[in-house]
Amino acid sequence: MLRPALLCALALSCSPLRADVEVVPVQYKRGPVLLARVTEQIAPGDYEALLKGITANPGRYVRKLLVLDNVGGSGGEAMRMGHLLRETGFDALVPADAVCQGSCLYLLAAGKRRSVHGHVALHRPYAPDGERLLPGRPRLRQSPQSYFRQMGVAPELAADIQRVEPGRIRLLSRQDLRRYRLL
Repeated sequence: MLRPALLCALALSCSPLRADVEVVPVQYKRGPVLLARVTEQIAPGDYEALLKGITANPGRYVRKLLVLDNVGGSGGEAMRMGHLLRETGFDALVPADAVCQGSCLYLLAAGKRRSVHGHVALHRPYAPDGERLLPGRPRLRQSPQSYFRQMGVAPELAADIQRVEPGRIRLLSRQDLRRYRLL
């Protein structure tokens, strides 16, 4: 089942639509798959785009798969998206040529099943609670520790994110991914 998912991811990457959030149904031998893709930076409005894409594609699917190639962005928006993805039963995939860093981790954590073939990296958020300090931007409603706990990910991941030196990233090894229960 992973091979078709990778083929789906490649098909989406060649698509003329270059949206940050894209949801499309794809037909495979075993039946229909609902594929969501989140690229670039997570920003306000992405939750609504994801919700719209999911509700525009009702029906039964043999699998729902989230394909990630994302450098982070809004932590609050990523958590909202993560709750939606978990409630609607998506698995998460980081393809071999992709990266998932920063708040993308919230989306990866939301997957019922998680598959990582690319790179996953931690970096310290712009503000201690994971949000940039811009006027008018709503604060996170849930702590990263609580969110990770809800998603079945080791809550100490949130503390380890804060330990990364400002301006640096920490690439996670396969062992790290297992320890944090991201695999």
